[in-house]
Amino acid sequence: MRNTRSSLLLGCVLLCSASLLYLGMSGIECPPKSHRYRWMELNLGSANQSLSLTEHFPEDTPLIFIGGFPRSGTTLMRVMLDAHNHVRCGEETRVIPRLLAMRSTWSRSVKERIRLDEAGVTDQVLDSAVRAFLLEVIVGHGEPAPRLCNKDPFALKSLSYLSRIFPKAKFVLMLRDGRATVHSMISRKVTISGFDLTSYRDCLTKWSSAVETMFSQCQAAGETRCLPVRYEQLVLHAEEEMRKLLHFLELQWDPSVLHHEELIGKAGGVSLSKVERSTDQVMKPVNTDALTKWVGHIPSDVMSDMAEIAPMLARLGYDPHANPPDYARPEPMVSPFNYSQSLKATEAPHPS
Repeated sequence: MRNTRSSLLLGCVLLCSASLLYLGMSGIECPPKSHRYRWMELNLGSANQSLSLTEHFPEDTPLIFIGGFPRSGTTLMRVMLDAHNHVRCGEETRVIPRLLAMRSTWSRSVKERIRLDEAGVTDQVLDSAVRAFLLEVIVGHGEPAPRLCNKDPFALKSLSYLSRIFPKAKFVLMLRDGRATVHSMISRKVTISGFDLTSYRDCLTKWSSAVETMFSQCQAAGETRCLPVRYEQLVLHAEEEMRKLLHFLELQWDPSVLHHEELIGKAGGVSLSKVERSTDQVMKPVNTDALTKWVGHIPSDVMSDMAEIAPMLARLGYDPHANPPDYARPEPMVSPFNYSQSLKATEAPHPS
């Protein structure tokens, strides 16, 4: 009986040994390395994942943030930058603007700030946590690259805050004629919380307010930190605009940025989301098809009141009375100081 048990045990040991040997020789693949791990290998020659990301990725790393009102060319800009061999932007994360909005809410509420300070959750602690969260998402959600970029349109509502927690980051603010933006949003049924897609008047009013928030912060950040880019100029003069942009970002010229469509789906190229509304449009080469699609679709009463409904049109250099403006000859953008001065001049009573 004992011999039988010994033989059975020996057989099991031999069978297990043979199975392990076979599996080892058959080349079982190891789990794929995370994007975070591969980024560390690429940029630091290190892949010690036991260290925190902020120890590898300091706060003064020159991140790139692309933003603007949805339907203003943010996706086009990010795929053109994605085509650069040193840049990776990737799809919208969606969580970044939500976290930034939450952080802003905590700062605005005096009562909440007192409660947080009493609990030791100071602004410094919160900023460190937000910075770490953003870095983890930006690094981890796409392929590694020497320069990392994030494109979440409304993240730039928090541009001033982002410029503070990432002092070497640069910002690209996409701007577009609000009439074209709103028509695109309504016709393609792009829902944004608080916007009534049945009303051009409502959407243009709220477009103007949202763009003013981002544009004012961009100008306050200064020309070395934030670059406004008009969508119309990007599609009309792609090479000129991209050369300006890459110089601003301190990147070498790469002609691939003019042919992003050739790199879609390729390794190290351009990755597209199946659920983002702009995906079908950016699969094509850069084109001017959408410049004037809005003409003839906005109600006449809204057109008559356009200057009052959307004052940011004039501030951004778009003639509110032209239908459409001459996009090939853009008017200069108005700074906050000059804009307020022009308003005072307009409102001043005429001498009798």
